[in-house]
Amino acid sequence: MNRRQFGCLLEVIETLVLTIIIFLVIQNFVAQPYKVEQQSMERTLEPGQYVLVDKLTPRFQDYGRGDIIVFYPPDQPHDVPFIKRIIGLPGDRIEFRDGGVYVNGVRLEEPYVYDDQPTEAGALGTTVIVPPDTYFGMGDHRADSTDSRVFGPINKEDVVGRAWLRYWPLTDLAILATPNYAGVPPASVAATLPGAEANGLAGAGLGLLGAAGAAAVVRGRLGARAA
Repeated sequence: MNRRQFGCLLEVIETLVLTIIIFLVIQNFVAQPYKVEQQSMERTLEPGQYVLVDKLTPRFQDYGRGDIIVFYPPDQPHDVPFIKRIIGLPGDRIEFRDGGVYVNGVRLEEPYVYDDQPTEAGALGTTVIVPPDTYFGMGDHRADSTDSRVFGPINKEDVVGRAWLRYWPLTDLAILATPNYAGVPPASVAATLPGAEANGLAGAGLGLLGAAGAAAVVRGRLGARAA
């Protein structure tokens, strides 16, 4: 191999290494594609669709109500990521009654819920106050979603990022807009509502389910897979 050929080979290797480094940096710190696997986010996200998850902006801006996030369920190995919508922020009081979801005393308008299904309470009961540094997430297909009603609040540190773009198939290309929940008061109002102390969510989570329930969460209805 002459010097010219060696130089060309070296350039190819350098380009490949640089490309791999850029790819890893983008995937780990900027954005990562995920494939939706199950039905828990219908009809916003359908099985087989791909979403792009933003990992960068959440480093500078907190997640908000209505954001769709990819995360790992509490007290579970980080091997099967879920995808759900944030309904409750830290300090919020969540109530399930009359088939609807009330946040800090105000019923949410949720046009994204699958076929206008009623939302039923889960293992945590009809009233939940979201602990600090956690989120309460639910799937849009409420009757077919294993979510915070079952395994408890989502730890902020277990959130991978915010799903912001549905990009495949191209016919389904769309930005995943965050809903506007007009009239919902801030979490500070939750502490003034009647019965705010009768909750006991902090320290709950998967302990309510037991080992068999925890295993069922991992095996069933996962929301997303890294692509």
